[in-house]
Amino acid sequence: MAKTYEIRDPIYGFIELNDWEREIINHPVFQRLRRIRQLGLTDMVYPGAMHTRFEHSLGVMHVATRMFDEIVKRRKEFLESELSFTEGGLERDKVLVRISCLLHDVGHAPFSHAAEELMITDASGKFYKHENYSAAAVAYLMQDVIEKHPFNQNYGIKAQDIADFLNGRSKLGRALLWRDLLSSQLDADRADYLLRDSHHIGVAYGKYDLNRLLVTMTVAIDPETDSPTLAVEEGGIHAAEALIVARYMMFTQVYFQHTRRAYDHHLAAAIKTLLSEAQSSSELEIRDALPPPTSREHLESYLKWNDWRVLGLINDGNGGGDGHILRERAHHRRIFETPEVPGREDLELTEFLCSELGEDGAFVDKAESSWYKFDSTDVPILLRPGKNDEKLVTLSQRSSVVHGLKAVNRSRIYTPYERREDVRKRVEELSNKYRKEKEVRK
Repeated sequence: MAKTYEIRDPIYGFIELNDWEREIINHPVFQRLRRIRQLGLTDMVYPGAMHTRFEHSLGVMHVATRMFDEIVKRRKEFLESELSFTEGGLERDKVLVRISCLLHDVGHAPFSHAAEELMITDASGKFYKHENYSAAAVAYLMQDVIEKHPFNQNYGIKAQDIADFLNGRSKLGRALLWRDLLSSQLDADRADYLLRDSHHIGVAYGKYDLNRLLVTMTVAIDPETDSPTLAVEEGGIHAAEALIVARYMMFTQVYFQHTRRAYDHHLAAAIKTLLSEAQSSSELEIRDALPPPTSREHLESYLKWNDWRVLGLINDGNGGGDGHILRERAHHRRIFETPEVPGREDLELTEFLCSELGEDGAFVDKAESSWYKFDSTDVPILLRPGKNDEKLVTLSQRSSVVHGLKAVNRSRIYTPYERREDVRKRVEELSNKYRKEKEVRK
């Protein structure tokens, strides 16, 4: 009988692993996640936010497995008769899902999303994302630990299969359905980080009924695409509703919190300076950006960057002016912001202030450019599951709460710490001037 291991987790109690997964976790690429914080420098606002991508990745694997098991239990006949899944195929897919979810974040940059703006574009002009780095790290650096373990003899899973899963490539065929467990409105990724971030930060905003959501998850055919999709049964509407509201609250109160966004700005600028200094003699075309995930050598160089290295360099006096700001906690201060859902006049005032403030407006932060976006709120809802007249609708059609939520489009203007009081007074004067001129134009 295969030996299993348990890791105690503050959210789920225990997370079980087999020997193969334990070896993958022990690989240096995965161990690096111990040195990548989940929420950057959010601890400067919420001191408990010291958790890492390491524990989050374990949690995503655990939740995705529970989701997979519940869906198979509730819809096995549908999966076999309508989608041509087999017993052996489902067993292999479960292994594929577990390992893919475990490895989905191994490509994160230092301080998670804070440094993503330092990723360059690919040949098609699209910016690389951490998912591309995760897939490349698996394909280039983890082939042996994935393909040569004795447990894999029954499944024949290749490192490239994992990379394709992470990139969402269509060559996965039928198994592509399960990628919704990692990237969708109902994915295990957000299911874990909402609960985990709330726990460590000490807030209740991200909490929802995970157990109820799990026992109502299902799979159905999307009539618009004629392809299978994850959904929630009608009995899980309020659990799905709570998850959407939790996302909204966590975005407004934590992820887009004004001070932590200032730290994201300074971190990115400091890391850019550090990269420029460290890569000054490299063959990279762009030396003040992160190496692209296009070769083994680039990946190895990229993965050497982690929070410990960045903090050590900044502590030693490196990182330029932004490094100094981080050491002194003299971050830029917010001097103006629009409402969460700004009107036309709010947006016009923002543009006017930016043009008038000049260098006093050190930078503008917009919700739409945040690494996390509260955008789509629709979750597929399956009515009358298992009946001849089962029907797929959207959550916004059934929930007045979700229907009423609007995407956050707030903008903020920041100014250097030492000029904050003078610039605040100037903003007030300029705002009054703008409103008076607007009245005259009417």
